[in-house]
Amino acid sequence: MEQPRRITDSFPRRLRRRAAGRPPGRLKDKKDKKEKDKDQEKAQVKVRDCSRSPSQPPPDPALLEMLRRFDLSLEYGPCTGITRLQRWERAQELGLSPPDPIRDALLEHRDNPDVTYRWVWGGM
Repeated sequence: MEQPRRITDSFPRRLRRRAAGRPPGRLKDKKDKKEKDKDQEKAQVKVRDCSRSPSQPPPDPALLEMLRRFDLSLEYGPCTGITRLQRWERAQELGLSPPDPIRDALLEHRDNPDVTYRWVWGGM
């Protein structure tokens, strides 16, 4: 009786070649502790650089809660891939009557990304 064919039978076998001076079983060189520390410092600096500027105060928690309720309200359409203001304007054009305080808050805090863009709440 003939053995069943496997998907790997149709591909040629290739042997991996080791680089000169590399011990068997180790495919990648591991970074030493100093290099890892430098990489972590660079990553932390990048994270610090990405945050909002120090002159911009954090938004009011009540405002963020109001915007969160607007984000979670399905009656104004999907909110993926657009800013909150674009979503508000689209809902207005469609005659869905979005709340005016939302638009006022978005225009007032136009330069703050925490207000302008939808924040992913709870891993959604």
